[in-house]
Amino acid sequence: MTATPTPHRAGQLMLPGQAAAPDGPVDLTTMFTMHRGFRRDLENFSRAVPATPVDDGDTWTALAARWDVFSRILHDHHSGEDAGLWPLLLERVDTAGDVEGRATLEAMSAEHGRIDPLLEACAAGFRRMARSPDAGGRDVLASDLTAAAEHLGAHLAHEERDALALVQRHLTQEEWLRVSVEYFEKPLTARQLLRVAQWVLPGLPDAALDRMRAEPKVPMLILVWRLFLRRPFERRERRAFRYAR
Repeated sequence: MTATPTPHRAGQLMLPGQAAAPDGPVDLTTMFTMHRGFRRDLENFSRAVPATPVDDGDTWTALAARWDVFSRILHDHHSGEDAGLWPLLLERVDTAGDVEGRATLEAMSAEHGRIDPLLEACAAGFRRMARSPDAGGRDVLASDLTAAAEHLGAHLAHEERDALALVQRHLTQEEWLRVSVEYFEKPLTARQLLRVAQWVLPGLPDAALDRMRAEPKVPMLILVWRLFLRRPFERRERRAFRYAR
């Protein structure tokens, strides 16, 4: 599903495919770069699956492993929103008497619930193709990916247009950073943070990298990525998405 871009003022990062960039006191760069990674991956998977030969077992194994990386990062991201971001915003919109804001946030959680079964269906499809590939299984997986991409794409656009506008109206930058550390960063081990860094950084424009360097740990993560993580990640990407043209 293609979102209609929403006009935005200067100050927030706007990446390809993004639906909106609500302006305000909170720097939403990290959120937008994560969304960009989810869109990129679903596009790559959607192109690769129907084009990968049924009998190319090595590529199906690589695709299954790569889906696991994508789905784990997405699960952790949604878990942080459900545990920390949406509850705080619900408290603020209720205090403000913002009925539409509450409806938006309730929709965020409901959309997560609808997306999860679609992602699990895709995971099962990748496991099937890695274990005992067949043309029927590939067709089912391609269909499941289409559904997952449509629902997640619509959710990301809804979040960018409406939920992140609530962030700008009801949170300060300091509160945003506290939520980010408490619910998105602290639950992850150092190894998991490096996994997210090597996943999100490839292909980002310089403007995004420059903005991300303002975060306390990001300059070191970028350095480690460039020195040690980028080339191994790129090799795995080529192996998994070799037919995604």
